[in-house]
This record gives sequence, C-alpha cells and structure tokens, in this order.
Amino acid sequence: MVYLEESEHIEVIIVRRQFNVTGTCIPEEDYMVDITEKLTQIKALVDNKAYFAINRGRQYGKTTTLHLLENFLNDYIVISISFEGLGTEGFSDVEIFCQSFLKQIYKALRFTNVSQTYRENWLNENIKTFSNLSDHITEMCENEKLVLMIDEVDKASNHRIFLDFLSKLRDKYLARRIKKDFTFHSIILVGVYDIRNLKLKMVQEGLHTPTATETTTYNSPWNIATDFNVDMSFSPVEIQSMLIQYENDHQTKMNIEKIAQEIYNYTSGYPVLVSRICKYIDERLEKDWTTGGVRRAVKLVLKNESPLFDTLIKNLTSNPDLSDLLYQVLMSGKKRPFNIHNPLINLCYRYDYVKDANGTLKVSNKIFEVCLMDYFTDKLIDAENKKEPHINVDESGIITGNQFNMQHCMEKFSNHLQKYHHTKDEKFIEREGRLLLLTFLSPILNGQGFVYIESQSTDGKQTDVIVNYLNQQFIIELKIWDGPKKHEKAYKQLLGYMERFDLKEGYLLTFDSRKTKKLSQNWVDFEDGKRIFDVVV
Repeated sequence: MVYLEESEHIEVIIVRRQFNVTGTCIPEEDYMVDITEKLTQIKALVDNKAYFAINRGRQYGKTTTLHLLENFLNDYIVISISFEGLGTEGFSDVEIFCQSFLKQIYKALRFTNVSQTYRENWLNENIKTFSNLSDHITEMCENEKLVLMIDEVDKASNHRIFLDFLSKLRDKYLARRIKKDFTFHSIILVGVYDIRNLKLKMVQEGLHTPTATETTTYNSPWNIATDFNVDMSFSPVEIQSMLIQYENDHQTKMNIEKIAQEIYNYTSGYPVLVSRICKYIDERLEKDWTTGGVRRAVKLVLKNESPLFDTLIKNLTSNPDLSDLLYQVLMSGKKRPFNIHNPLINLCYRYDYVKDANGTLKVSNKIFEVCLMDYFTDKLIDAENKKEPHINVDESGIITGNQFNMQHCMEKFSNHLQKYHHTKDEKFIEREGRLLLLTFLSPILNGQGFVYIESQSTDGKQTDVIVNYLNQQFIIELKIWDGPKKHEKAYKQLLGYMERFDLKEGYLLTFDSRKTKKLSQNWVDFEDGKRIFDVVV
C-alpha cells in the first residue's frame, strides 16, 4: 500500500497483486508459491561448494528462482548475470568475451554490499586471455565467498569460446580442491539443455572438432557438476500457499485444498501453467474458483497463444523423431521404458515434455497431452480427408444449446465405424480404436471442449478418455474384448473412476474383433443411482 500526500489530504493507492505469467515474479506485486523448501535445498548445495546446473523447460520459473535465491543466500556475495544480452559478438573473440564477462560482474556487484573499490577492481582492460582471466579470478576470490549465477547459458551453447571458458572454471575448481587456487565458492548455470552434454552437442552439430587427445566420449567441460535433484515443479501443498495469499485478499470462500489439487491434476505443477490457470480464473472467468472453473481455465490456456506451446509445436515440426516418439507414447499407447541415456528421451525430458512414471515414459502433464493430441489429431484428420474425402462426421443432435449428449455421441460413433470403416479388418479397428474415437470427437468439440487420456492399464487393453465440454465432464473407458469376466471387471474399474470424478454416469466402449460379435448399445444400472452406457463395436 502506497501513501501520497497532496496538500491537506492523503490519497491511498492500493497496489493489487496479480498472477504473473510473463516474467520474473516479485513477492510484493505477484501471487507466488512459497518455494522456501526448494531454496533451502539449493542453498545446501551452495554451502557444500557445489558447481551445478539447473536445467528445466521453458517458463519453468528458473529466473524467478534465481531472483529469490539471490536474496536467500545472504551469507554470500551473489553475482547474478545472464548471457542473454551478449549476442554473437560477445563470443566472437576471447578478449571481447573476457571484457564482457568482467563488465557483467561489475554491474551485478552494484546490487550487493561490496565496496565500490572492490567492485571497480573487477574491471581490468589488461585481461585478454583465459589465462589472464583465471589469474584475475584467483586474486578477486581469495578473501571472498562469491557465488556466480549465470542465467540463459543456452545463448552461449553454440560457441567454442564458452566451451573453453567452462574448461577454465573446471580447472580452477579442481585446483581449489587440492588448495592450489582460489575461485568462486559455487557456480550455478541455468538453462534448458544439460550443460554437461555441451561438447557432445557441439560435436554432433559440427561446431567443435575433437582434438587428438580427446576421447570418443568427448568429456564435458562441466563434468564436475553436482547432480541437481531439487524438484522445481509445484506440489499441491505449494499451490495452496499461493491460493491462500489470494484468498486472504479476496475472500472467495473457495475450497483451497480441492482447487489446488485440481490445478495440479492438469499441470503436474508446471509453474507457468499453474499461474495461467489462476490468472484466467481471476481475470476472465469472474473468479469461478470451482473445479468447473479450473476446467474452463484449462480450455482458455489451450485456446490462447503461448510461447510455451509455440516452442512445443516448433520442436515437433523441426524434429520428426521427437514427434514420432511422443506420438507413439500418447496416441498409439506404446509402452516405452524411461531411459535417460537415450538421446531422444533425454531431449524430451529436458524440454519437460515427458516424465518417468514408474519406469515408463509418459507425457509430463495433461495440458501438454491435450495440446499434443490436438496437434496429432488434426494431422490425422488432414491425412484421412486426403485419402478418403467422402468421410464426414455426423454431429446432428449431439450438442443442443450448451449441452453435450454423450449417449448420442457414442451411438453416432458406432454408426460412423460401420459406415466408413467397415471395409477395414477388425484387428485394425481394435488396434486403432482410440485414434478413430479422437478423430471423431475433435470436430464435434470444436474449441468448446477438450479430451485427455487419464490412464492406461498395464496390459495395454484399456484406456480412460476424459471429455470436457464447457461445465460437463464424461469418462469413456476404452476396452478390447477379452471375455465376459474381463468385461465385468471393466464395469468395476469404471465405477471406481466415476466415484473419483464424482460422476453418476460412465461410458464403456469395447472393440470386439470376434467374427461372432454382437453389436450392442444399452444402459446398465448399478447401486447408488450409477449407470454405465455399454457400447460394443
């Protein structure tokens, strides 16, 4: 709250906090998650003199974390710089790089409590080589505990000079350990890519030619780095900490624990996605802090342009192998082990597109799932229209006003299969049933709803598809026919999911490849007023 005095009265200006999705978050101006536990874990690494890298996807709160960490490390002199502004020229020559680096340190020290003399001593026009720079760092660090934080190191990843700079810092780190040098107490490098793989990346891209003394493993100039195992995503409890701040200001009477969990269910704690959902509820959905409001906000997140989604689509179109991997995992339902040593899986993981789900590769959050499904489904529809332009989706009667009739939709889908795919073998329909359903649903939902895949059984024979349309939600369990007992078991599983989602109705879609199959569409009633629409195709 700011007070301005004008003549004989005081004008009160209330600074309203907001949910920030565009830059560094400031506690006084923005609603923020309490990440004290994360900062404590990072400080423990610094206290242990570790050199490490924080590698996470775009808009993952890395810069905000650095900003908060800078104030949290009050026992140290923190030098926080960024390579974003150096440009190509900054890496064109060793002398230019050294002078640019020293000037960045000089500027950063302005916001610390060091003396002006010490600050100015960092500037030295005689520093023209990395050997000169090394000696200068030794002199400046001898009696000080300096923590160097470098943001946006990806901007330097295609420059050989940066590789040599890291090698020099590594050499000084190793010499310090045997008490033969002075250097930075701790160094933190921040970016998307794993800096430890930088030399291999440069070799693969033709930016570095290995010397005769280098091994075929291309040892990283940052192989001294300590593993960074701090979970940067927001847990449901941490999301609650931000909602509590908001609730104290607005008194909406929301169920904070329930809303935090619902936001987490869609985002898996991806920071910018958490903030975007909250921002849309606050500013565009009339503060509808309900589970339905969260789903409406998710739809807005998906409909609006975002640097995060732009980068995702760009990476899909520019890297066919990456696109194919995500298609296999999400659309085809193929189980892939989470092997971090596979370069493609490692790349997906660094982008935060996938996660390790008990040893199996899985898309990292539901919002990414929907975005990817929309992308792949549109491509499938385009390909299908080119191959069979006569295929049309009969949408009549499925949507009336703002109400989605899922029973009618399932009936229409069954007819759609018989009309347009009857010539295909039954095994194809069984195998590709999920894709056929998704391509059928996509034009019907048409921006007013979205679909995501909730789970998949270990035998790969069933999937739960969740359909959201405005404030309505439906569960469709997809199953391959495997006998009456398994069909009865599917009822119980679906009833369990209905209980979890607090729904009275569910939909069971079974693909039956038997020659003696019998098509059916009927409601099956259960206790407590629950019922399942059972469709066999």
